[in-house]
Amino acid sequence: MHWFNCGGPSGYGFMGFGPIGMIIFWALFIAAIIYLVRKGGTARGTDRLDRETPLEILNRRYAAGEISGQEYKEMKAEIKN
Repeated sequence: MHWFNCGGPSGYGFMGFGPIGMIIFWALFIAAIIYLVRKGGTARGTDRLDRETPLEILNRRYAAGEISGQEYKEMKAEIKN
């Protein structure tokens, strides 16, 4: 009794899908590797290009009221030197 006989003489009617399945498998495998390589190094969700400069951090802290105007001026002068 051939349960998977789909018209082929030897009972392997799904044999034609083997090469297509392998192509799909390898395409997904390579895509996963490319995704992981590109994502590598950004485990915390921060990328090197997304980092704030010291001046941007200083401006943000001053705007949030974490530092006074005098501290802001002193730190800004240090950053520029």
